[in-house]
Order: sequence, then structure tokens, then C-alpha cells
Amino acid sequence: MRGKPSRYPRNRSERPQRAQERKIEEQKDAVESPENMSERGFVMPGDLIGTSEEFTPAEGTYEEGGEIFASATGRVSVNLNSRAISITSRTKTPPRLSLGDVVIGRVSDVKSSMVLVEMAHIKGKGEREFVSPGDAVIHVSNIKDSYVKDILTEFQPFDIVKAKVIDVRNTRLSTLGEEFGVMKAFCTKCRGVLRKTENSSLKCSNCDRVETRKISSDYGTGII
Repeated sequence: MRGKPSRYPRNRSERPQRAQERKIEEQKDAVESPENMSERGFVMPGDLIGTSEEFTPAEGTYEEGGEIFASATGRVSVNLNSRAISITSRTKTPPRLSLGDVVIGRVSDVKSSMVLVEMAHIKGKGEREFVSPGDAVIHVSNIKDSYVKDILTEFQPFDIVKAKVIDVRNTRLSTLGEEFGVMKAFCTKCRGVLRKTENSSLKCSNCDRVETRKISSDYGTGII
């Protein structure tokens, strides 16, 4: 006579393994639960969002000197369980670049006759970081109305810039006009944030070094 099938695995060692797997899944669900997430303000690349003593850097962030900065445009999210801090977006559909768009990006390199910009945000098309076709270019002739003798006096790597799209196919940008230019800059000596002075030069908040840039009229305001 056959007995009733056992409710338990024939191999008893499987039971604690399954229990452990179930525990891991429960922990994962708890970590990813919306109740365990805290959302903060909107930030741009280069904005300070915390320290390594407080948080663990995650998606859309990078750590430098014990401080955590945003590497993308979006909203700051903190996992209350793991203390992981990340940048998240709002929209599901990535925006597309169009002629005349105003974009926010970070200077990735400065050449003798052009500036390379890693674009991160299109003004008026949601807060999501879009899929960039590659570095955009600001040619020396499109930096400002007056003659540019040395591009390094107008832009430096890691500067956050606001620019206008003048060529979609070749991804060319312009900073002609008062609205466009550098919105946030960092000291080339100590990496401190540069503050705008009364004579429109920039002064380091840490070492007092004075530098110049082709600044936007919205420099330091966070207005995009």
C-alpha cells in the first residue's frame, strides 16, 4: 500500500536552503519597497548630494574625496534600509533632441577650438536623463559674441553648462547670449565651488583662487 506523499523534500538539507532563499527574497522585497525609499530635490550633474559617511553611492552618482555628487540630472532617492543614494528620473520615454532645444550638460574636454559637452537634460522635456548621441560640440565661434583668445578662460572640464542646440545632426551647441554659458564651475586647483563676485569673475569658496568663465545669467541659481 502506498503511503501519502510527504509534504517535505526527501532530502532534508533542501529545507533550510529553501528557507534561506525565501528569506533573501523577502529582504529584497523590503529593500525595494516604496515605503523604504525617500525622495529628495531635483539636482544637476556636479551637485553635492551627500557624504560617504552618510550614504553609499549608487546609480547616477560618483564619489570624490569622501563626498558624493550627482553625475546625472534627476531627483535624489535614498534607500532607508541600505542608505544607498541614487539619482532617478520621472518620465518613462526618453526625450529626443530637437533644433533650438536648451540643454544642460557637463564639459568633458576642452580642445584648442572647441568644447566637448556630455549632455544630461533637455529643458522642458521632463527630468529624465536622455540617451545622448555622444558628446556635443561648442565651437569657439559659438561661445560668445566677442573674440575668444583662449578657450580655457571660458570653459573648464566638469563645468555645468546651459546651451542651445543649433545643429541636431552634428550635435552642435551654442552659448551665445546672456542666458547661456557656465551655470556651475569648480576651482581648477582645489575643486571647490566657484562663487560669482560683483565684477562677474569667479572666486573659489575654499582657496580664494579667482577664475573666469563664459557664465550664464543664471550662474549659481540652479534655474535651468
